Amino acid sequence: MKKKLSILIYSLAGGGAERVVSVLLNALKDEYNITLVLMNETIVYKIPENIHIYYLEKSKACEHGMLKLFKLPYLGWKYKNFCKQNNIDISLAFSNRPSYISILAKSFGSISKTIISERSTPSKIYRKRNFLSIINKWLIKNLYPKADNIITNSYGNSEDLTKNFRIDESLLHTIYNPFDLDDISILSQKQVVDVSFDVFTYITVGRLDEGKNHQLLIEVFSQLENKKTQLLILGEGKLYKTLERQIKILKLETRVFLLGFCPNPYKYMAKADVFVFSSNYEGFPNVLVEALACGLPIISTDCLSGPSEILSDERSIHIENMVKKEYGILVPINNVQLFKDAVQLLIDDPTLFVYYKIKSKDRAKIFNKNKIIEKYIELLS
Repeated sequence: MKKKLSILIYSLAGGGAERVVSVLLNALKDEYNITLVLMNETIVYKIPENIHIYYLEKSKACEHGMLKLFKLPYLGWKYKNFCKQNNIDISLAFSNRPSYISILAKSFGSISKTIISERSTPSKIYRKRNFLSIINKWLIKNLYPKADNIITNSYGNSEDLTKNFRIDESLLHTIYNPFDLDDISILSQKQVVDVSFDVFTYITVGRLDEGKNHQLLIEVFSQLENKKTQLLILGEGKLYKTLERQIKILKLETRVFLLGFCPNPYKYMAKADVFVFSSNYEGFPNVLVEALACGLPIISTDCLSGPSEILSDERSIHIENMVKKEYGILVPINNVQLFKDAVQLLIDDPTLFVYYKIKSKDRAKIFNKNKIIEKYIELLS
């Protein structure tokens, strides 16, 4: 008889953790009897027909952080009852709040094996000295050790938990995010009709927020000597107007384009020349693997965590200069001059450009979903 697996996540909106869950649902549906437990009704990914959905609550995305905090004990108790009534063998929770709820359920008496998955670098996410950040750091430090296992999606995240939250290393298991490389290949061949690629094209994909630091990329392009270049920025977020204003002030309207959210960014990525990534912090940047799968050379900040693990077999620590890794170029975070040097380098050095194009798709193969799913099954077993 198949074991009963509950996968708890806030929603299936378009995000990194949500995409991973969508892959797991398809990959594990024959191994386990799965219930997807959500806290919000947003679903943008296709769910297999035999997956049951249970709503722990139906909250609004705009719900205040304090209300989310106060509801944790109630939701933990409710989730405990759900696991008991449905004889759940294994509970797998993704991201902070679902992880808190899952561990509280265990504390309230749930006998389900409790596995949580940390998808970010908590010390960076909760770096501000406000009430919610302080509480979240306290919850991680005091609840996470009660889990049976903790999955991190990068070694940088594991290191953050051990160094800054005193989580025992024996609980931690690093499993990279799974990718359907065949699907990316098919989607990348779709036609693009609204953008010309007649000039050397740099592209980036991600939310328009402070952490992604798109302002740096726009500043780089304002200083770039080669004007026969363009930058495509795919994504939406609260800084759209700010970035739009920066583009106008720097008179880059004909070279830098905000294209908004696209459900299939691969059709743009595969036709661009170089992928650029300017984040100040990450958990595991899926988009870098997707760029590799599209055959793109990559320039990325060496932020915690993820980029150095994706572009090299050895992680970098606080680099001070531009570093040419085996599968891409790393630069220090928030350094306009060194990022500009890296951007110019891939224009001036065609041999290096071709080298990275050849290497990229080979590197993407280590993140193939089949290899990653095997590690999930091993841990769940």
